[in-house]
Amino acid sequence: MRELDRIPHSLAIVGAGRLGTALAGALRTTGLEIDGPLGRGARPGGSDAVLLCVPDAEIAAAAAALAPGVPVGHCSGATGLEALTGHEAFAFHPLMTVPAHGEPVFAGAGAAVAGSTPRALAVARGLAARLEMRATTVADEDRAAYHAAASIASNFLVTLEGAAERLAATAGVDRSLLAPLVRAAVENWARLGAADALTGPIARGDEGTVARQRAAVAERTPELVALFDALADATRALAHDAASPAARDGAITVDGGAR
Repeated sequence: MRELDRIPHSLAIVGAGRLGTALAGALRTTGLEIDGPLGRGARPGGSDAVLLCVPDAEIAAAAAALAPGVPVGHCSGATGLEALTGHEAFAFHPLMTVPAHGEPVFAGAGAAVAGSTPRALAVARGLAARLEMRATTVADEDRAAYHAAASIASNFLVTLEGAAERLAATAGVDRSLLAPLVRAAVENWARLGAADALTGPIARGDEGTVARQRAAVAERTPELVALFDALADATRALAHDAASPAARDGAITVDGGAR
Protein backbone atom coordinates (compact mmCIF):
# COMPACT_ATOMS: atom_id res chain seq x y z
CA MET A 1 0.00 0.00 0.00
CA ARG A 2 1.29 3.48 -0.81
CA GLU A 3 2.16 5.77 2.11
CA LEU A 4 -0.44 8.22 0.81
CA ASP A 5 -3.13 5.57 1.27
CA ARG A 6 -2.23 5.07 4.93
CA ILE A 7 -2.81 8.63 6.04
CA PRO A 8 -5.89 9.21 8.24
CA HIS A 9 -8.81 10.99 6.65
CA SER A 10 -8.67 13.78 9.22
CA LEU A 11 -5.98 15.50 11.25
CA ALA A 12 -6.18 18.00 14.10
CA ILE A 13 -3.33 20.51 14.30
CA VAL A 14 -2.66 22.14 17.66
CA GLY A 15 -0.54 25.28 17.49
CA ALA A 16 -1.35 28.29 15.32
CA GLY A 17 2.18 29.60 14.88
CA ARG A 18 4.09 29.75 11.61
CA LEU A 19 4.52 26.01 11.16
CA GLY A 20 1.06 24.96 12.33
CA THR A 21 -0.58 27.53 10.08
CA ALA A 22 1.58 26.61 7.09
CA LEU A 23 1.03 22.86 7.49
CA ALA A 24 -2.72 23.28 7.96
CA GLY A 25 -2.96 25.22 4.73
CA ALA A 26 -0.69 22.95 2.74
CA LEU A 27 -2.31 19.70 3.94
CA ARG A 28 -5.80 21.06 3.39
CA THR A 29 -4.99 21.60 -0.29
CA THR A 30 -4.20 17.87 -0.59
CA GLY A 31 -7.76 16.99 0.40
CA LEU A 32 -7.01 16.04 3.98
CA GLU A 33 -9.69 17.14 6.45
CA ILE A 34 -7.97 19.54 8.86
CA ASP A 35 -9.21 20.71 12.25
CA GLY A 36 -7.26 23.86 12.99
CA PRO A 37 -4.76 25.17 13.41
CA LEU A 38 -6.08 25.28 16.95
CA GLY A 39 -4.67 27.37 19.78
CA ARG A 40 -2.30 25.93 22.37
CA GLY A 41 -4.11 24.00 25.07
CA ALA A 42 -6.83 22.81 22.69
CA ARG A 43 -8.21 19.34 23.19
CA PRO A 44 -9.46 18.29 19.77
CA GLY A 45 -11.73 15.32 19.37
CA GLY A 46 -13.06 13.38 16.43
CA SER A 47 -9.92 13.46 14.24
CA ASP A 48 -8.01 10.35 13.20
CA ALA A 49 -4.69 11.82 14.42
CA VAL A 50 -3.34 14.89 16.20
CA LEU A 51 -0.23 16.88 15.28
CA LEU A 52 1.27 19.19 17.91
CA CYS A 53 2.97 22.25 16.40
CA VAL A 54 3.95 23.82 19.72
CA PRO A 55 7.33 24.83 21.18
CA ASP A 56 9.50 21.92 22.30
CA ALA A 57 9.10 22.79 25.99
CA GLU A 58 5.31 22.57 25.67
CA ILE A 59 5.03 19.24 23.84
CA ALA A 60 4.74 17.02 26.91
CA ALA A 61 2.06 19.18 28.54
CA ALA A 62 0.10 19.48 25.30
CA ALA A 63 0.24 15.71 24.82
CA ALA A 64 -0.79 15.03 28.41
CA ALA A 65 -3.93 17.09 27.88
CA LEU A 66 -5.08 14.80 25.06
CA ALA A 67 -7.14 11.68 25.55
CA PRO A 68 -5.37 8.55 24.28
CA GLY A 69 -6.73 6.53 21.39
CA VAL A 70 -5.43 8.13 18.19
CA PRO A 71 -1.85 8.69 17.04
CA VAL A 72 -0.36 11.91 18.40
CA GLY A 73 2.68 13.53 16.82
CA HIS A 74 4.96 16.51 17.22
CA CYS A 75 6.94 18.62 14.76
CA SER A 76 10.11 19.01 16.81
CA GLY A 77 13.43 18.23 15.18
CA ALA A 78 15.38 17.64 18.39
CA THR A 79 12.75 15.98 20.61
CA GLY A 80 12.22 12.24 20.78
CA LEU A 81 9.00 10.31 21.13
CA GLU A 82 9.30 10.14 24.92
CA ALA A 83 7.61 13.55 25.11
CA LEU A 84 4.43 11.86 23.87
CA THR A 85 4.32 9.19 26.59
CA GLY A 86 0.88 7.61 26.90
CA HIS A 87 0.09 7.94 23.22
CA GLU A 88 0.74 6.06 20.02
CA ALA A 89 3.43 8.52 19.04
CA PHE A 90 4.94 9.87 15.86
CA ALA A 91 7.31 12.67 14.86
CA PHE A 92 7.10 14.70 11.68
CA HIS A 93 9.73 17.44 11.30
CA PRO A 94 9.76 19.28 7.96
CA LEU A 95 13.34 20.03 6.97
CA MET A 96 12.33 23.40 5.60
CA THR A 97 12.38 26.97 6.85
CA VAL A 98 9.04 28.65 7.46
CA PRO A 99 9.50 32.43 7.08
CA ALA A 100 7.33 35.10 8.62
CA HIS A 101 6.30 36.25 5.15
CA GLY A 102 5.47 34.07 2.17
CA GLU A 103 4.45 30.45 1.86
CA PRO A 104 7.04 27.71 2.45
CA VAL A 105 7.59 25.19 -0.32
CA PHE A 106 7.35 21.73 1.21
CA ALA A 107 7.46 19.71 -2.02
CA GLY A 108 10.88 18.19 -2.54
CA ALA A 109 12.09 19.00 0.98
CA GLY A 110 13.11 16.42 3.55
CA ALA A 111 11.08 15.32 6.56
CA ALA A 112 12.48 13.53 9.61
CA VAL A 113 9.94 10.97 10.79
CA ALA A 114 9.62 8.42 13.56
CA GLY A 115 6.86 6.29 15.07
CA SER A 116 6.32 4.18 18.15
CA THR A 117 4.16 1.74 16.15
CA PRO A 118 3.91 0.84 12.47
CA ARG A 119 0.63 2.76 12.27
CA ALA A 120 2.12 5.87 13.87
CA LEU A 121 5.13 5.77 11.55
CA ALA A 122 2.77 5.36 8.59
CA VAL A 123 0.91 8.51 9.67
CA ALA A 124 4.16 10.50 9.63
CA ARG A 125 5.22 9.06 6.29
CA GLY A 126 1.75 9.66 4.89
CA LEU A 127 1.91 13.34 5.79
CA ALA A 128 5.24 13.58 4.00
CA ALA A 129 3.80 11.80 0.97
CA ARG A 130 0.85 14.16 0.77
CA LEU A 131 3.20 17.14 0.77
CA GLU A 132 5.57 15.42 -1.72
CA MET A 133 8.38 15.50 0.82
CA ARG A 134 11.27 13.02 1.17
CA ALA A 135 10.77 11.16 4.44
CA THR A 136 13.71 9.72 6.35
CA THR A 137 13.53 7.94 9.70
CA VAL A 138 15.62 9.55 12.46
CA ALA A 139 15.93 7.63 15.74
CA ASP A 140 15.44 9.36 19.08
CA GLU A 141 19.14 9.12 19.96
CA ASP A 142 20.07 10.82 16.68
CA ARG A 143 17.60 13.69 16.73
CA ALA A 144 19.73 16.26 18.55
CA ALA A 145 22.60 15.72 16.11
CA TYR A 146 20.21 15.81 13.16
CA HIS A 147 18.64 19.05 14.36
CA ALA A 148 22.03 20.63 15.05
CA ALA A 149 23.01 19.86 11.45
CA ALA A 150 19.79 21.47 10.24
CA SER A 151 20.47 24.57 12.34
CA ILE A 152 24.01 24.88 10.98
CA ALA A 153 22.78 24.46 7.41
CA SER A 154 19.96 26.99 7.74
CA ASN A 155 20.03 29.28 10.78
CA PHE A 156 23.80 29.63 11.00
CA LEU A 157 24.00 30.22 7.25
CA VAL A 158 21.64 33.18 7.58
CA THR A 159 23.75 34.55 10.45
CA LEU A 160 26.87 34.17 8.31
CA GLU A 161 25.29 35.94 5.36
CA GLY A 162 24.21 38.71 7.70
CA ALA A 163 27.87 39.19 8.64
CA ALA A 164 28.86 39.28 4.97
CA GLU A 165 26.11 41.81 4.32
CA ARG A 166 27.36 44.14 7.07
CA LEU A 167 30.95 44.01 5.85
CA ALA A 168 29.97 44.46 2.19
CA ALA A 169 27.95 47.53 3.11
CA THR A 170 31.13 49.25 4.30
CA ALA A 171 32.37 48.99 0.70
CA GLY A 172 29.12 50.23 -0.78
CA VAL A 173 28.12 46.76 -2.00
CA ASP A 174 24.49 45.67 -1.61
CA ARG A 175 23.62 42.14 -0.50
CA SER A 176 21.82 41.58 -3.82
CA LEU A 177 25.26 41.36 -5.46
CA LEU A 178 26.32 38.66 -3.00
CA ALA A 179 23.18 36.59 -3.47
CA PRO A 180 24.18 34.90 -6.79
CA LEU A 181 27.52 33.94 -5.25
CA VAL A 182 25.76 32.42 -2.25
CA ARG A 183 23.34 30.47 -4.45
CA ALA A 184 26.19 29.13 -6.60
CA ALA A 185 28.20 28.09 -3.55
CA VAL A 186 25.22 26.26 -2.06
CA GLU A 187 24.44 24.53 -5.36
CA ASN A 188 28.08 23.47 -5.72
CA TRP A 189 28.06 22.09 -2.18
CA ALA A 190 24.81 20.19 -2.84
CA ARG A 191 26.22 18.74 -6.08
CA LEU A 192 29.84 18.11 -5.12
CA GLY A 193 30.10 18.05 -1.32
CA ALA A 194 32.10 20.47 0.82
CA ALA A 195 35.58 19.27 -0.13
CA ASP A 196 35.18 19.72 -3.88
CA ALA A 197 33.03 22.86 -3.65
CA LEU A 198 35.56 24.83 -1.60
CA THR A 199 37.22 27.73 -3.45
CA GLY A 200 38.87 30.99 -2.45
CA PRO A 201 42.18 32.17 -0.98
CA ILE A 202 42.37 29.60 1.84
CA ALA A 203 41.70 26.72 -0.54
CA ARG A 204 44.53 27.87 -2.80
CA GLY A 205 46.91 28.65 0.08
CA ASP A 206 46.95 32.44 -0.37
CA GLU A 207 47.47 33.46 3.24
CA GLY A 208 48.58 36.96 2.23
CA THR A 209 45.11 37.69 0.93
CA VAL A 210 43.54 36.17 4.03
CA ALA A 211 45.66 38.47 6.21
CA ARG A 212 44.50 41.52 4.26
CA GLN A 213 40.90 40.37 4.56
CA ARG A 214 41.28 39.97 8.32
CA ALA A 215 42.77 43.44 8.67
CA ALA A 216 39.79 44.92 6.79
CA VAL A 217 37.35 43.05 9.02
CA ALA A 218 39.17 44.25 12.14
CA GLU A 219 39.06 47.85 10.94
CA ARG A 220 35.50 48.03 9.64
CA THR A 221 33.51 45.43 11.60
CA PRO A 222 35.68 44.50 14.62
CA GLU A 223 32.77 42.62 16.18
CA LEU A 224 33.17 40.04 13.37
CA VAL A 225 36.88 39.27 13.90
CA ALA A 226 36.27 36.28 16.18
CA LEU A 227 33.78 34.84 13.68
CA PHE A 228 36.21 35.43 10.78
CA ASP A 229 39.04 33.72 12.67
CA ALA A 230 36.91 30.71 13.62
CA LEU A 231 35.64 30.28 10.06
CA ALA A 232 39.13 30.73 8.59
CA ASP A 233 40.49 28.02 10.91
CA ALA A 234 37.63 25.66 10.02
CA THR A 235 38.14 26.36 6.31
CA ARG A 236 41.87 25.64 6.60
CA ALA A 237 41.04 22.31 8.25
CA LEU A 238 38.57 21.45 5.49
CA ALA A 239 41.07 22.40 2.77
CA HIS A 240 43.82 20.37 4.44
CA ASP A 241 41.66 17.28 4.93
CA ALA A 242 40.27 17.46 1.39
CA ALA A 243 43.54 18.10 -0.43
CA SER A 244 44.81 15.23 -2.56
CA PRO A 245 48.52 15.02 -3.44
CA ALA A 246 47.67 16.51 -6.84
CA ALA A 247 45.78 19.40 -5.25
CA ARG A 248 48.67 20.12 -2.87
CA ASP A 249 50.98 20.29 -5.91
CA GLY A 250 48.85 23.10 -7.38
CA ALA A 251 46.37 21.22 -9.54
CA ILE A 252 43.99 23.16 -11.75
CA THR A 253 40.23 22.99 -11.18
CA VAL A 254 37.85 21.63 -13.78
CA ASP A 255 36.90 25.12 -14.94
CA GLY A 256 40.51 25.88 -15.78
CA GLY A 257 41.17 28.25 -12.88
CA ALA A 258 43.17 27.85 -9.71
CA ARG A 259 41.25 26.93 -6.57
